[in-house]
Amino acid sequence: MDLGLTGRKALVTGGTRGVGRGIVRALAQAGVDVLTCYRTESDAVASLQKELGETAGDHHVVKADVADPADVTALVDAAKEHYGHLDLIVNNAGAISHIPYAELPFEEWRRIIDTNVTGVHLVIQKALPLLGSGASVVSIGSKAVEAGIPLRSHYTATKAALVGLNRSLAKEFGGQGIRFNVVALGVIETENLHKMPEEQQKLMIERYSAKTALGRLGTPDEVAGAVLWLASDLSRYVTGATIGVDGGIS
Repeated sequence: MDLGLTGRKALVTGGTRGVGRGIVRALAQAGVDVLTCYRTESDAVASLQKELGETAGDHHVVKADVADPADVTALVDAAKEHYGHLDLIVNNAGAISHIPYAELPFEEWRRIIDTNVTGVHLVIQKALPLLGSGASVVSIGSKAVEAGIPLRSHYTATKAALVGLNRSLAKEFGGQGIRFNVVALGVIETENLHKMPEEQQKLMIERYSAKTALGRLGTPDEVAGAVLWLASDLSRYVTGATIGVDGGIS
């Protein structure tokens, strides 16, 4: 199905691994020109650069830490230089850790907040001049907001903050035709899961698959499907929403 995305311009943060990589690949294959970023050098960066180089379109992979205001300014400047405007922003870059709340260091609290909330704020605010009527901003959230997960209170707090930010921005910029939505993920099968020891990996898959209505984990491509829809005119009357891509997890 042609979603009419050919030639549109997108900025996707944290797009070299996992869910972000799936989103970048799907957008590029749908004809979108994509600029994405990474924080540290890795084989994943090089392989994505190679793949995008072999995919039609004007694609770029740049180094930027979304928690650093100077890096975000440079990132948005790169989007402006290459594209002149943006039709889509996907706030995917994020950080997570698992620490008992009573033992949570302030530095770790700040690291998660700075990446998951402040980073989203910086990207959106800096990129506002590049967004016009019809633009779509998608932030990657989590079903953890509804469930609550021990050892991840700091992470869950950031994803809850995105929901409030999303609703407010949808109201503030709706009159300009800019849409804001959150895609709240369940458990998605990425390379991080595959890095676990085989027995632990098996237990994780079985445990979380059993919690879903569909009886399995999600894939980055399935998350990308929701983002493609939110990037397209098919969702032009959808804003301020939190859309679960979670397999019916409970």
